[in-house]
Formats: sequence, structure tokens, C-alpha cells
Amino acid sequence: MSNTAANLSHKIASASDLKGVVRTMKALAASSISQYEQSVSALADYYRTVELGLSASLRASESNISAITTNLPTNKHNNEVIGVIIFGSDQGLVGQFNEDVADFAIKTLADIGGKPLIWAVSERVYSRLADAGFNMAKGFTVPTSVNDIAGLIRNIQIDSEKYASQIESASVYVFHNQPTVGTLYQPVSQRLLPLDRQWQLTLAQIPWPTKLLPEILCSTTATVRALIREYVFISLYRACAESLASENVSRLAAMQRAEKNIDELLENLGREFNRWRQNSIDEELNDVLAGYELLAK
Repeated sequence: MSNTAANLSHKIASASDLKGVVRTMKALAASSISQYEQSVSALADYYRTVELGLSASLRASESNISAITTNLPTNKHNNEVIGVIIFGSDQGLVGQFNEDVADFAIKTLADIGGKPLIWAVSERVYSRLADAGFNMAKGFTVPTSVNDIAGLIRNIQIDSEKYASQIESASVYVFHNQPTVGTLYQPVSQRLLPLDRQWQLTLAQIPWPTKLLPEILCSTTATVRALIREYVFISLYRACAESLASENVSRLAAMQRAEKNIDELLENLGREFNRWRQNSIDEELNDVLAGYELLAK
């Protein structure tokens, strides 16, 4: 026998321990998915408030619709510098998570044109895009909990606004993986700024929920700019939370595959161990029978 009972028992014990670790990681991933999905849902009321504020502010002065943003007829930016924010993962056991979002961003940016300046939330995505020859503005660490997302988004806004303040009508795009039904996730993109005229006209037509219309006390333009900043914050927060949810969905799927493989391994080891025990019992019985026949003669 190539495998002794001790070796087989050791392999079975090791596989069982590993299965326990995989189950724990599955539970953590499932719990994390729920937390990030709830954080996205919790943004709905806040976004509705910002949306109503923007609607009231834009209605207060039609000049704001053309003063705040620029209507871009096409997605081509020629030689314009554009800001790009990409969310990835710094953790393992996520498969092609970072490669998918990075390759999607590279392809999309090639279609958009311009000169991308990239903020990457992931050291792995940062390295991949830097190797591809992109101009990297700054890298950020991926948050490890829901509580860390807001601080990360504020840091991104502060750093990116330094760039935006130097360029008129700056364009900003965000890329991330988004959970989907039927598949684990899919990479998506969104143009955050500038907000086109149609978006603003649609927003201005949203009815106020009560008969008491709001009054803009300070500068309407300043109010709109402040609300747009909150709109960008919400959009980036949602993108980060969806990226983290997608990461844990990918990890959960990997753990489920690992658990299936471990179950198959345990089943094979169990059969081999039982076969070894049966062979040992047969050998002992043969020895007893041989001894009995010897004594009988």
C-alpha cells in the first residue's frame, strides 16, 4: 500500500480543517455582501433629498442649467485631459476581478479618447494600468468595511478637485464592477461630470412633494454646485459599495467551488481509507485462516 492508515487519516483531518476555514470565509463573504448591498439601499433617501434640492435650485434660475455644466454632443474628448476613478480589489481569491475592470477601462478609454489621468482604488489595478502606460494621479487602499467608504470618497474628491479646478469643464469617469443577476458581476462605467443639459432639464421637471415650495436663501449657483458635489459623492460611494459587493460575490463563488472540491477530495479519501481498512481486515482474516488450517493439519 502506498498510503498507510496514518497518512490517510492525516489527509482527511487536514481536508476537514480546510473545509472549516472555507465555510468561515463563505459566511464572512455572504455577510459582507449583505452589508454593502444595504449601504447602497440606504443611499436612496439621501439621493432623493439631493435630487429634490437640485430640482428646486435649477428651477429657481434657468441660467444655472447652462452655467453649471456643458452639453457634450459626443463622447470623444480628443486631446482633453479627463479624470478617471477606478475601483478594484487588493484581496485574493477573487478570480479575474481586477483584470476584468482594468481591461474594460482600457477598452472604454480608448473609445472615449483624450488623455486619462487615473485615480485607482487598488494597488493591483494601479500597477496594471501603470504597466499599460496610463498617467496615474494617485492610488488608494481599498476599504475593508462599510464605515471606511465615506472617508475614502472624501479623500478622492479632495484630490480630484485639485485637478478639476485647474481645467474648465473637466470630465470625470468612474469604472467599477457591479453585481448582476445570473452572473457574478460585470464591469460598468459612468460619466460623472460634466452633467449634460438633458440631465439637468429632466431634473428640473421633478415635482416638489408638498404644496410649500422651497426658497433658496443663498446664491443659487453656489447651492447647485454644493448639491452637485453631494451627487458626485453619492455616485462614488455607490460605485465603491457595489465594487466591494462584487468582490465578495466573486470570493463567495470561489469558496463554493473550493468547498465542492474539498467534498470530492474527502469522499475519495474516505473510499480509499475504507478500502485500505477492508484490505487490512482481509489480510488479518487470511492469516487467521492460514493459522487455523496449519493447526488443523
